Amino acid sequence: MTDSEFTVHLDPVWRERSDFIIAAEIDGEGSGKTMEQLWARKIDDSHFELCCIPFFTYHLALGDVVRTELRGDRRYTIAEVTQPSGRFVFRVWFGRGEEPRSDVLKRLEALGGLLEWSSNNLVAVDASDASVAQLIADFLTRCAASDQLIYEPGKIA
Repeated sequence: MTDSEFTVHLDPVWRERSDFIIAAEIDGEGSGKTMEQLWARKIDDSHFELCCIPFFTYHLALGDVVRTELRGDRRYTIAEVTQPSGRFVFRVWFGRGEEPRSDVLKRLEALGGLLEWSSNNLVAVDASDASVAQLIADFLTRCAASDQLIYEPGKIA
């Protein structure tokens, strides 16, 4: 697999906790798929705590403990979540507009969101629990209704 088939995290939110890189298949099961490279903290030979907010992989969140397995030539590919963190993930697409991006980001952080950038236009947002996730979802819904952004949930509990 070439590097161009990986989505990478350049600035994971829990970088200081991480000590390992694992992979998750973005397109589903089977080898040869596009992969997301995830920063993690090694617990044992096959279990890891996620230390970044997934950009494209669904049903994973910051702090989840996952089990990895060999898939194709990839030894550390996520097979399942063994201990959910209870955290939530949203993905926000700003498009090409710059304003009021900074206001939106400040508000997301004020609501308790952690932010991790994938590109100039795509940010992943972590919510620590259901109450924070609801505040963030309500805010993002209002922003989307006024055409400031597009968003989707990546993991909802």
